[in-house]
Amino acid sequence: MILRRLSQSLKDQNWAAISIEFVLLVLGVFLGIQVANWNAERETNQKSAIFTERLKADLRGEDWTYQFLIAYNREVLANANRAVEALDGKVALSDEALLVSAYRATQYHNRNQRGSTFDEMISTGSIELIRDPTLRDTAVRLYKLTLFDNLVREGMRSRYREAFRMSLPNAVQRALGKQCGDRVVLPGDYAAIQGNLDYPCETGLPVQTIAESATALRSNPDIVRFLRLRIADLETRMFDLTRNNRVVMENLRAIGKEKP
Repeated sequence: MILRRLSQSLKDQNWAAISIEFVLLVLGVFLGIQVANWNAERETNQKSAIFTERLKADLRGEDWTYQFLIAYNREVLANANRAVEALDGKVALSDEALLVSAYRATQYHNRNQRGSTFDEMISTGSIELIRDPTLRDTAVRLYKLTLFDNLVREGMRSRYREAFRMSLPNAVQRALGKQCGDRVVLPGDYAAIQGNLDYPCETGLPVQTIAESATALRSNPDIVRFLRLRIADLETRMFDLTRNNRVVMENLRAIGKEKP
């Protein structure tokens, strides 16, 4: 409409009308661009808010997992130290207590990763939608960590775990797992983190079976050697969890304490 009037004014050489219509045309184009920019910015802000909340929710879950793994591996390490000191003759443990600690030293725990939001943003090139640099950096550093894979791999392939399993009857191992193994804990339950593995228990095995199993452990020269290796590996991973990645841990703690 404006363009038709402008064309007619040019034909009529109506310079006043031409000036007014030209200004209106420029103003219309400018406003159209601004509205488009405002709409695009509003859409970007909405996406940013949605992805930020989704990422925070994932990292709150990661905080629980991180704290759980620290507590869990501390308990595995405590049992490993208890068992090796008993086998070395430095502390006195009953046969049943030795079996329980030796079994618990074989344990490891998988990590429940919650990386769907981060993976989506990386795959779509939209990580910059997370405008909080601390939040973004924490996610990037956390999901690049190989620490969790190392924990699982070393636990699963532990030579001590292998030696322990080959030393005892399967019935004994099943009893230890049933009576003294991991407790069920719901993700997000911080109160249940402690004592998931290190709690009082009885195997329910006959006294003679317990004595024979303890003797089998004490008489196997590989058990102590491989247990020392297991302890060294666990201490390295605990250092990684609590010291080498302290910034990630502390940032996760801060996010975990925020109210959704």
